[in-house]
Amino acid sequence: MEIRRATVEDIAQINRLLYQVAGVHHKGRPDIFRPNAKKYTDVQLQKIIADNSRPIFVGVLGNKILAHLFGVLKMVQGQSCLADRKTLYIDDLCVDETVRGQRIGQQMYAFIKDYAKKEGCYNITLNVWTCNPGAMRFYEKMGLLPQKVYMEEIL
Repeated sequence: MEIRRATVEDIAQINRLLYQVAGVHHKGRPDIFRPNAKKYTDVQLQKIIADNSRPIFVGVLGNKILAHLFGVLKMVQGQSCLADRKTLYIDDLCVDETVRGQRIGQQMYAFIKDYAKKEGCYNITLNVWTCNPGAMRFYEKMGLLPQKVYMEEIL
């Protein structure tokens, strides 16, 4: 599998994966996530693809995208109580449901970890929904630990 930056020509296949992620989230929290939806419009995807601070990487075999990883480079700087640092935030990571369990996610994570190191990042961060225990196990297996907990009470 080749891992490379996404191009606008990849949008249709990225959308296929975005719908898969949205489906997992809708199934887990239908009170929050709409059915048959996706996170970004095609216009938004075009802008993100052109933005070097928001790299999208795709895992490709032949002409098929098997996985995508949306990154966001963030700077914390000049805050009174937080140390300055550069972070790579994983906005979205999806492996096509037809090829899960083949270590593609591990390859994508290893790639982004190397990329973050080369970019001078202090850490990698992400949010994971508790209604997606498979994703939680995956990230723990990759070595991520909870940094903070976001809590709610449904009224």
